Amino acid sequence: MSFFSHYYFDHIILVQIHDFGASNALVNFHNINKNIKIKVLSCGLSIAIDVGRSKKIVIMSIQTPIRGLRSFCIASKCLSFKHAASQLFLTPSAVSHQIKQLEAQLGIALFKRGTRTIELTSAGKQFYQSIQPIIHQLESTITEFTQKQQNQTIVISLPEFFASELFIPSLSLWSENNPNINLQLETVKSSSEQSQSADLSIVLANGKPNANIVHELFPIRYAPACNKRLYKKLKTSGFSALKSTPLILHSSRPWSWHQWADKVAVDDFDPKQIIQFDSMFGVARAAQQGMGIALVPLPMSKTWFSEQLLVKLFDEELNTNDKYYLIQHENMDNRAELALFAEWVKATFAI
Repeated sequence: MSFFSHYYFDHIILVQIHDFGASNALVNFHNINKNIKIKVLSCGLSIAIDVGRSKKIVIMSIQTPIRGLRSFCIASKCLSFKHAASQLFLTPSAVSHQIKQLEAQLGIALFKRGTRTIELTSAGKQFYQSIQPIIHQLESTITEFTQKQQNQTIVISLPEFFASELFIPSLSLWSENNPNINLQLETVKSSSEQSQSADLSIVLANGKPNANIVHELFPIRYAPACNKRLYKKLKTSGFSALKSTPLILHSSRPWSWHQWADKVAVDDFDPKQIIQFDSMFGVARAAQQGMGIALVPLPMSKTWFSEQLLVKLFDEELNTNDKYYLIQHENMDNRAELALFAEWVKATFAI
């Protein structure tokens, strides 16, 4: 079925073609109404038919940029090229130029321009009433489509050491099985730096976090470790090595070495020097470089030990209430990909 829609502007009929068959229907209309001037516009077919006094039908290519129609709608609403330009992040002259191009294509004046004011002409008002719902629908469709695509991206916040030592090494299998789901990883140094835009968060806490939906993953323990060179130097010194060697720890746990010493009953614990880092990666790296003895977390640091970048100086470990948790920030009922990813995290890391 051929179809075309039409809008009346005084002595002009503006017509939009919806398929090629509509052209024939329009020609038949002109044969009956030869005294009417017709403008036919189609963004899809890029066809214009201009019937004038010569009674000839002229078919030519015409382009009607969406940006020009949008500029017209905004300018019509606020009746100011300057205000329209600020909303469109353009210059007033650019908005004016786009609307002049649109007027030239339509063959009608849409605005009456004063020294510092503009107002819609009669045809401009009719055109705005007709085109504004179309532009609004177009913008709504684009926004809806964009949001749908964004919903395929999962934003997850997690500690940087957890990310580098456990999460990223396990991520390849997830990516292979879910190639259409994008991941955005935001690493943080401490639980106090949590992302505000994350869909999910993995946090290290001394107790269950205050959140609506929390899943416990696993507890961690701390082991005293150093590099191989320092180990060979200190292995026969026993606990006295703690008095002659710098002790390294994370700044969020400033008393962890004292807690460890209490647990293993170290007499007269008096460390020579304590060095604090604000990242666990910095703690492990400092120990690996021979700066001192560090309390490093397990099981995240197991690769450092298996590759002999670090060696346990003492067998005694510090067990605390520190645990990793998975926090869900929003309802996942309408986001299947988010629920799928959360289940993968729990299946991969929860003990």
